[in-house]
Order: sequence, then structure tokens, then C-alpha cells
Amino acid sequence: MKRRKKAKLSNVQIIALGFFIMILLGTGLLMLPISSVSPASFGDALFTATSASCVTGLVQQDTGTYWTTFGQLVIITLIQIGGLGFMTIATLFLLLLRRRMGLRQREVVVEGISYNQLGGFAPFIRRVLLGTLLMEGLGAALLSIRFVPEMGLGRGIYYGVWHSISAFCNAGFDLMGPCSGPYSSFTAYAGDPLVSLTVCALILVGGLGFLVWDDLVRNKLRWRRYRLQTKVVLTVTAALTLGGGALFFLLERENLGAGRPLGEQILSALFDAVTPRTAGFNSTDTAALSPGSLLLTIIFMFIGGSPGSTAGGVKTTTVFVVLLHALSGVRRERSANAFGRSIGDGALKKATSVLYTNLLLALAGALVISAVQPLPLTDVLFETFSAIGTAGMTTGITRDLLPLSQAVIIFLMYCGRVGSISFAVALLEKRALPPVTLPQEEITIG
Repeated sequence: MKRRKKAKLSNVQIIALGFFIMILLGTGLLMLPISSVSPASFGDALFTATSASCVTGLVQQDTGTYWTTFGQLVIITLIQIGGLGFMTIATLFLLLLRRRMGLRQREVVVEGISYNQLGGFAPFIRRVLLGTLLMEGLGAALLSIRFVPEMGLGRGIYYGVWHSISAFCNAGFDLMGPCSGPYSSFTAYAGDPLVSLTVCALILVGGLGFLVWDDLVRNKLRWRRYRLQTKVVLTVTAALTLGGGALFFLLERENLGAGRPLGEQILSALFDAVTPRTAGFNSTDTAALSPGSLLLTIIFMFIGGSPGSTAGGVKTTTVFVVLLHALSGVRRERSANAFGRSIGDGALKKATSVLYTNLLLALAGALVISAVQPLPLTDVLFETFSAIGTAGMTTGITRDLLPLSQAVIIFLMYCGRVGSISFAVALLEKRALPPVTLPQEEITIG
């Protein structure tokens, strides 16, 4: 009798399972009587734990008024772990305990943080955690300058720290319900430069990606020495932020911007351009946005942040590669070139897989929800794209979703954080078989 080899989980499966376990633990903690002002149902706890762990921001209950301080601490802990990745946190503890990591553990960590090599990741992890503490601490200090005079010392600092973590992790959860009404987010601070710009800066820095951080720290302002990924991420991020801000300003000037000071309009437009890229906050009424702004928001939620960051979405590099290859095809160029480098077909294949898988999941989710509930199609599409992009923005239908619709959104949030392709691989991955190439035949394209 041949001994059966023990089935080993792949790296992707371990990461997917880790997030699943974290969600279940969060659900259990949120169902404790001490976590909420009234007993939380399993559905509310599961939805909130998934949204927090996947740093999305969609909620069934207002975070600031429904969850107690203990419940809020559970949520922000899930956000911090989910934002950095539970493998990053696990590695930190191993480093603190001075435990050596085997090759298998290194592979899982590298997969979890989107690092590009097995060696040297321990110093990289330390720099990531130090940078995180630095940015979140600075953000908390700046936000506390505004919150302490309004709320008192203890509560003001608590709000500053809590929202700094939520913003940096691109989570979109807020505690503003007791101050300006449930589900109000930062609408009360639409004209406040300190709060708006601090939150925007935290979102952008968190969404750049840890590899980009590392490159910027190592090479300072020497553009020529940056990796191709860093150049692409910085270029696309700047284009989306500035271009998106200009478009939101033009689209909303006669709508939500009517009668408001010019400075507040510009500030709101910038906030509207930054937060859809998986952060989930809002300083204006999302449901009142013009149709053009809603469409632009959906596009931004779908794009999201950058690889190896706290943000979700299909990622800036994915969209850049697809558009670059499309442009090179129109120009009939032999290869897609950017910043003095060519981008191979392998990157295009992966980019198109990610793009279309996420698109199909969002559309399929919208189809299921529309079949279950008679909700406006625009609102449903907004909700599903927000979930798959882990953006957390909503036009207000989240609280009206039926259990099946909630399950669809939970599934999309989970796929959006783990990665839709990674989730499919985790379910279907088998031992590699010898490669077999079938006969090739041409088909007409376009």
C-alpha cells in the first residue's frame, strides 16, 4: 500500500483561509452583548466583520451609534489587520519572538504582501510597519487638532486615532454618527481643509503600495532610479487624483456645488476623487450625486489602489497595462512600452484576467440582487462595484438588502480583498499536471 501524501494547502489557499477565520472570529466577538447597544444578529455581525476585515466600509448598522466602544475596538482591529494583511502581522510577532521562518512560511508571507523575492523581506516588513505607525500617528495627531476642541481630550484623541487607522487602511468606517447623524461620514467637514486633506493624504499613501514606499525611501526623489511599478503607480495615481478632481468639480458645480464657496467646491471635488478608490468616506451626499458623477465614482471604485497596498480594486497597474497594450495595438507596435521599458504579454494576460473576472463578478452580483429585490439598477450596480472594489461607498441601499442580497455583497467583499483570481485559484487549485498544448486555430478579432 502506498502511503498517501498529506494534502498541503497552497499559499493562496492559506491566505484565503486566514481571512475567512479572521472574519469568523470578528463575527463572534461582535455578537457578544458587550459589543453593541442592542443584541447584534448573526447577519449584522457577519456583514460588519467581513466589511472590516476586507477594509470595505459598507455597513448595516451605523458604527458610531450602534456599536459600543468594545465593538468599535474590535472593528478597528479587524481593519488594521485586514489592511496590512494578517500575514504581515503574523510575521511581526515571529520577528518579535526572534523565531526563524522556514521556506514555506516565507513563501506564504511573500504571497500575502505581494513582495517580489524570498530574501530580505524581514527588513521590508519592519519598514512597512514603521511607516504605518508613522503615517497613522501623524494622521491621528492632525485629526486630533480638530476633534479635541470639539469633543474633549479623551474622545477627541480616540476619534483621531480611530479615523486615522480607518483612512490609512482605506476602510471607510467612521464614528461620526453621534456628532452629525447616523451614516453621515465626513459631510460635516466638507469645507474643513485640515480634516479633508489629512484623510485624503492617508488614503493616498495607504493606497500606493508597500513596494512603492520601499522604492521611494531607498531612492528619494531620483525618478530615474525608481522601479517601473513605482513610476506607473505614481503617474496613474496623480492622473486619477488631479483629473478626477477636475471632473468631479465640473460635474457637480451646478449640482451639489451650487451656492457653496469655490474653495469648498474644490475641496469636495478632490475628496470625491480620492475616496472612491476603495476608501469609502464621503463629504457630500453620495445618493445626490449627478449621473455623471455616479458613473465616474463606479469607475474609480473599480480601479482602486495599487498592488501590495491597503487598497482594493483591480489596481492601477492592471488598468495601465490593459490600456497600454490596447494603445500599442492601435499603433501596431511590436510591444507595449512605458518609461523606457517593454511590458510583456504575461503581464497583459494576468491584467485582463483580473479586470474581467472582477467585472463579471460585479455584474453577476448585480443581476442576482436585481432578481431578488426591485431596487434601482444604478444603485445596485453602485453597491456591487463598491463591494468588489472594497470601496465601501453606497447610495443608501445597504440597509435595505435582503439576506440573499447581503450574502452576495459579503461574497464580493471577500473576493475583492483576497483577490478574485486568487479566490478562484484557492478553490480550484490542484497539483500541476504535465502541460498539454492543443492544436492552435485562428479566429477573427474585432
